[in-house]
Formats: sequence, C-alpha cells, structure tokens
Amino acid sequence: MTENEIKLKAIAVLTGVRGDVGTDYVSALLGEVTPAEFLVPAEADPAEIGLAVLDQLSGPWSALVSGFVLAFEAVADAYDEGDPEMSAQEILQALALELAAGDD
Repeated sequence: MTENEIKLKAIAVLTGVRGDVGTDYVSALLGEVTPAEFLVPAEADPAEIGLAVLDQLSGPWSALVSGFVLAFEAVADAYDEGDPEMSAQEILQALALELAAGDD
C-alpha cells in the first residue's frame, strides 16, 4: 500500500465518522493499514523482535497520522478562510480526490 493510499484511508475514516458509519467500518479501514504479518529474524531476542515489529509499523502508521494531519489542515484552512459554502465532509472528499489523482 502506498503512502497516498494510506492517507486516503485516514480521510475515509474521518469521512466515515462524520457520516455516522459504524465503528466496524472505521476499524476495518484502520486494520487495512496495519500489516497482517511481520518479518522478524529467526534468532532474535525479544528486544530485536520488538524493534523489527515497530520498524514495520512505523511507516504505515506515520502515513496514517500524516493523512489525519493533512485532513485537519484542509478543514482548518477552509475554516480560516471563512468558506461556509463547503461542509467538512465536502472538504475531506475534495482532498481525497486530490490525493487520489496524484497517486499514479
């Protein structure tokens, strides 16, 4: 999964929460970002295993947090500009379309 795809998941989570979707949907979206399996060295001690797992989680979770921050900035910028014509949902959808268009 690319960084943009993960950012899109974050925006989908926020859009879903704003649209009153169930928590199962939100959990499923967040679960798609977390690796299902982790590669660890066969002879690793517990500390090395922990670092290997953390290393494999940090990339996707960093992109997820980046997506949440990007979404917040888009909504905050629209609010600061006094744009009452667009709802938060519409701002998030426009941001998602912009990210999706750039994910070639």
